[in-house]
Amino acid sequence: MSEYVASVVWSRQAEELFIDNKYSRAHQWQFDGGARIDASSAPDIVPLPYSVAENVDPEEAFIASLSSCHMLFFLSIAAKNKLTVDSYQDDAVGLMQHTSDGRMSMTQITLKPCVQFANNEQPSIVNLEAMHHQAHELCFIANSVKTAIVIEIVQP
Repeated sequence: MSEYVASVVWSRQAEELFIDNKYSRAHQWQFDGGARIDASSAPDIVPLPYSVAENVDPEEAFIASLSSCHMLFFLSIAAKNKLTVDSYQDDAVGLMQHTSDGRMSMTQITLKPCVQFANNEQPSIVNLEAMHHQAHELCFIANSVKTAIVIEIVQP
């Protein structure tokens, strides 16, 4: 069993009444390795100026964590198959909408991995799809959510 910790820190500003719902949603995520990420609600959820558009929002972080987990397993699989990866980029997209029970949910995340291999080692599309399928099956985050996950391989 493994345990992971993250601290989420927010403070009301002195000039904010709070009960009028006009307060900043800016906050910080702090991690045990020392990383600190400025976060906020998404501006399309809570309008400016109460959100901070430049900060990471939970929806973006959810998509990034799933994409990152998939990538890390993919890289491991490639290495085990003696394939050298030069670069990996995923321009992942999440779709949030109302579900049949009326609740908002991240209903689908589309991963769009583009993998550049070294020395013309490009595996066949069948092998590439199999590697991504295996990465998806191993991804802890993907195994933890009910969100539909689609993988659209992008050729470099």
